[in-house]
Amino acid sequence: MKVKIDVECSPEEGRTFLGLPDVAPMQQEMMTELQGKLAKAAKAMNPENMMKPLFPAGAEGLVDMQKTFWSALSGADMSEKTQ
Repeated sequence: MKVKIDVECSPEEGRTFLGLPDVAPMQQEMMTELQGKLAKAAKAMNPENMMKPLFPAGAEGLVDMQKTFWSALSGADMSEKTQ
């Protein structure tokens, strides 16, 4: 035996029926606070400081990485050519 019950209601009506609290004001307050913090952090960001952890060796590291990629793609050993 199968019993199927379809209930059509809005999320607000469902929360009220189940006795759940209305968290919309709290969510709005949290989002406003989060937006403020993100805006403050975005203003303080320095692109150079953001890139340092990604490329600690700077431009030299990028050149070395490019050489490694080219040698891997071409199948050649670039270490012999640079010495």
